[in-house]
Amino acid sequence: MKHRRIAFIGCGNMGRSLIGGLIANGYPADRLCGADINPDQREFTARQFGIEVLEDGRHAVKGVEVVVLAVKPQVMRPTIIALRPALAADGLLLISVAAGIRLSALARWAGEQTAIVRVMPNTPALIRTGAAVLCANGNVSASQRNTAESIMRSVGLALWVEDESLLDAVTALSGSGPAYFFYVMEVLENSAVALGLSREQARLLTLQTAFGAAKMALESQLDPAALRRQVTSPGGTTEQALNVLGEGRLDELFGAALKAARDRSVEIAGTLGDDP
Repeated sequence: MKHRRIAFIGCGNMGRSLIGGLIANGYPADRLCGADINPDQREFTARQFGIEVLEDGRHAVKGVEVVVLAVKPQVMRPTIIALRPALAADGLLLISVAAGIRLSALARWAGEQTAIVRVMPNTPALIRTGAAVLCANGNVSASQRNTAESIMRSVGLALWVEDESLLDAVTALSGSGPAYFFYVMEVLENSAVALGLSREQARLLTLQTAFGAAKMALESQLDPAALRRQVTSPGGTTEQALNVLGEGRLDELFGAALKAARDRSVEIAGTLGDDP
């Protein structure tokens, strides 16, 4: 990727993770700058990465080619409106990593001719094992798509969708998904303690088992159903446990959970993005 000058508006966890990912992948720190209204965030980010971090985003975006908006969804509208004069620069790419703000709302606030990529990341980006899905408006060039993808690949997997409505399903799956796995690990750990294991034993075995299963799934050419069958001996302990999970309709429960999360994502988008 060409070393474009990039400004990060918001230097919280997600903003810093992207800055750190880029630098770890060899991106020149002097091509990056940040802005944050919180003085502690400014000081911490500047010290950690050796980049300039300003209080006023309007100064940070002057002369840059890419602006990454990593602020909370609730303040996205006033943030963009304050930056709008600078966002009119030719060839500028605007990337939003805020959940629930649709491309139409971003364009309404930034200017209808602005090249915009909307991204749904997830929290494992903080340790560079994230999963991000991107969607671009019609003003984004092929080169700008490559730039946006490279930024997100610096902290994990990056995939594109052309239908923006699918980002609500993405939010339900990978955006909220880490919490589902944490919850399953929590339940397994507590259940193992109830069976007599110590808390430390139960936690270590739960975490290593989850890690091992995920690594096997990533490295195998088989799908999860085939892997499950491989470790399920007829009449064995695994089969007995899976029978109980099946009787509890775990598949229906997860289906309902994802649908609830998807529906809430749609609701939030309407609430946050319909301002004139």
